Amino acid sequence: MVIAEAPASRTFFPAADGVRLAVETRRPGGAPTLLFAHGFGQTRGAWNGAAAAMAARGCRCVSFDSRGHGESGRVPGGDYHIEQFADDLLRLAGAQPEPPVLVGASMGGLLGLVVAGEVRPAPFRALVLVDITPRWESAGVERILAFMQAHPDGFSDYAEAAERIAAYLPQRRERKSEEQLRPLLRQGEDGRLRWHWDPALLGGVVRESERYQPRLLAAAARVDVPVLLLSGARSDVVSRATVEEFLALVPHARHVEVADATHMLAGDANDAFTREIARFVESLDPAQPNPAGAARGAGAA
Repeated sequence: MVIAEAPASRTFFPAADGVRLAVETRRPGGAPTLLFAHGFGQTRGAWNGAAAAMAARGCRCVSFDSRGHGESGRVPGGDYHIEQFADDLLRLAGAQPEPPVLVGASMGGLLGLVVAGEVRPAPFRALVLVDITPRWESAGVERILAFMQAHPDGFSDYAEAAERIAAYLPQRRERKSEEQLRPLLRQGEDGRLRWHWDPALLGGVVRESERYQPRLLAAAARVDVPVLLLSGARSDVVSRATVEEFLALVPHARHVEVADATHMLAGDANDAFTREIARFVESLDPAQPNPAGAARGAGAA
C-alpha cells in the first residue's frame, strides 16, 4: 500500500563525545523503522529518493549525516577513528522505538556488519547491505578516493562542480543542479566551494580500513539477523568473488544484483533499489524477530 508522502523533519542527535549528528525522519509514526547509513564522503541526501519512497509505503525512515559529513559536527583536531562511527550507529539504532532495519551503503554497510556481528542482542531487525562486502576490490575504492582528493582547492562555482561530478559519474544522464549541489558543498572565506566533508577524514579512517578486513569477515560470520545484499552489476567495488565469499560466511543472506548500476546503486537505479528493499522488508516475519538466530540456536541445541 502506498500512502501520501510525509515531510522530513531534522533534529540533532548527540554522540557519546558530544559531536552532534544531523538526523532526518520521515513518517515518525510509521513502521517498521528503516535506518539509512550513507557511504564515505556522502550525506543523508544520498537516501532522499529511497527514504521518501519507503515512507510513502508507511515505513518510518531515519537518515543521518555521519560525523565529519554534511551538517553533522566535525571532530576537533581531525582525530577520526572507525570506532567512533560504529558507536554513533549503535547509539542511533538504540534511540529508535524498535530495532530498525539498517540500510547501509559502502561505509555504512561495513559499520552495520561490525555492529550486527559484535553486539548482542543485535540492535538491528535486519540488514540491507548496498554494494559492499567485508572484502572489497581495492581498485574501485582507490578510484573513489582519487576523486575525493582531486579538488583540494574546491570549485569556482556550482557549474564547475557539476561538470566534475558528471565526468566522474558518466552513467548518470542528468547533471546535478545548483539546488542539488548546495547540501554537498560549503563556501569558504575565499569564496570557493569545497566538499561538505572534513578533509581530515582522508587520514585516519582511510588508513584504518584495510586492517579492519579480518574483523569485518569475523563479524559477518556472526550476523544472525536477516540480510539482503544488493550489488550493482557494473560495480568496481564488489565483484563475483567478494559476493561469493560473503554468501559463504552468511549463508542465510539473500543477494540481488541490480542491472545497469554501479557502486552508486541508489543513485543509479533508485526505483529498482527501493523495490528490492520493499520486497525484503515485507518478507520479514514480525512474529519472529530473529529468524536466522533462532534457526542457528535450534541447530546448536
